[in-house]
Amino acid sequence: MIMKHVFKKGASDRTLLLLHGTGGTEQDLLPLAKMIDPEASVLSVRGNVSENGMPRFFKRLREGVFDEEDLIARTKELDTFLNEASSEYGFDRNKVVAVGYSNGANIAGSLLFHFNNSLEGALLFHPMVPRRGIDIPQQSGLPVFIGAGENDPICPAHETEELKELLSNAGADVTVHWERMGHQLTETEVNTAARWYKSQF
Repeated sequence: MIMKHVFKKGASDRTLLLLHGTGGTEQDLLPLAKMIDPEASVLSVRGNVSENGMPRFFKRLREGVFDEEDLIARTKELDTFLNEASSEYGFDRNKVVAVGYSNGANIAGSLLFHFNNSLEGALLFHPMVPRRGIDIPQQSGLPVFIGAGENDPICPAHETEELKELLSNAGADVTVHWERMGHQLTETEVNTAARWYKSQF
């Protein structure tokens, strides 16, 4: 398969897709999976792009400006990888919930912007709007949790509000949780996301 990853078989029929932030690895978010759904299978993926030695899921031109062409190609790559992994490991392709932080949240959001059956739901920690000016596929009732920081210098509040609006307009059921923090992922945020997850799945 085309992406470095870790797969751990769980007791339930749901799979958590873990997507790290810039400079992370497939090990980074494994503790989150236990907090969110200890019964689920886990597929944790490492981004295929290297930026000064730091793994990422797609290229950027500079801070906050995505290489749109690469983003589109890498989003398709990830969707194809999920199809291949579900065949290899035998998990239900229709029961994949993404858990992404920062760059990983952006590629998860991009899956929602490009495919209407790629994810069953998504927990996006500090995401940005992946693309603008495109028709987003219908995401009727798809549950999305967005964790955001009021003082996030990388992902300002208006970015979060715009992402919520775009996904809501496509039919997704979006919940936003605000922290009075910057770009870091907090324990409170993860615990709130875990409670939300239990109410949805």
